[in-house]
Amino acid sequence: MKRRSGATSKSALLLIDVINHFEFPDGARLLRHALPIAGRIERVKARVRQTGMPVLYVNDNFGQWRSDSAELLRYCLNENCAGRDFVEKVKPDRKDYCVLKPMHSAFYQTPLDVLLRHLEVESLILAGIATNSCILCTAHDADMRDFQVTVLSDCCAARTTREHKQAIEHIGEMANARVITSSGLRPARGR
Repeated sequence: MKRRSGATSKSALLLIDVINHFEFPDGARLLRHALPIAGRIERVKARVRQTGMPVLYVNDNFGQWRSDSAELLRYCLNENCAGRDFVEKVKPDRKDYCVLKPMHSAFYQTPLDVLLRHLEVESLILAGIATNSCILCTAHDADMRDFQVTVLSDCCAARTTREHKQAIEHIGEMANARVITSSGLRPARGR
């Protein structure tokens, strides 16, 4: 007997590396480009939540193999954390799913694929950072797993505008992904 997940949408919003302290080389550069997307991510999350779409946070463990999602969130919301203003707008709530990843792709060595199959998800909407690294790798891996992929170009950021634009172009041409802006997203009501 197949267990039902209770999900009401065949799509999921993946927020990649948005729980971020930005305390690494080039972190300040990335944060400058990430801050403007925080409000858009916050609005997209609110819109998709109204349709019953699950929201999944897939985040780097930043080499902290003993940490967990809650500990990472607590650290990033600390008043001395460089990424606090960004994280405050995009933080998860109790309805969201959280997965930690060791490398760039949200799928690499994580339970994400199993969770998405459990939720009966067929299409993914990607947003987060960095466009030319974790978003790009995740888009390719999702395509290889036969998910339909949409990337919200104005809800992603990289260290530079050039890196972002090159990655978005590559994703659209090579990752079999639909690239749109958040204003073009039309999330469907649940099943």
